Amino acid sequence: MKWNLRLVAAQRGIWKATDLQRRFAEHGLVISAGKMSGLWSKTPASLKLDDLDIICRVLGCEVGDLLEPEAQVVPAPRQPDVVRETTARIAE
Repeated sequence: MKWNLRLVAAQRGIWKATDLQRRFAEHGLVISAGKMSGLWSKTPASLKLDDLDIICRVLGCEVGDLLEPEAQVVPAPRQPDVVRETTARIAE
């Protein structure tokens, strides 16, 4: 997933993480400077749905504006060694 927080914030005239952090706090989402820096500069590994709801409310956006699917090549699942050995024996 691509995290577009900075883009969405910029589209609304918010250019600094501290400004957005203050707006979040006004809506009940108090975030530490470290966590805000992480949200601002990289894709979060996890995010509470309640927090996401407040982020969307503050920015006046939808979840789909913040999270964008990225096309990826997903490797085929690796078969366990036991299955490969059994398959090889059957083929013999």
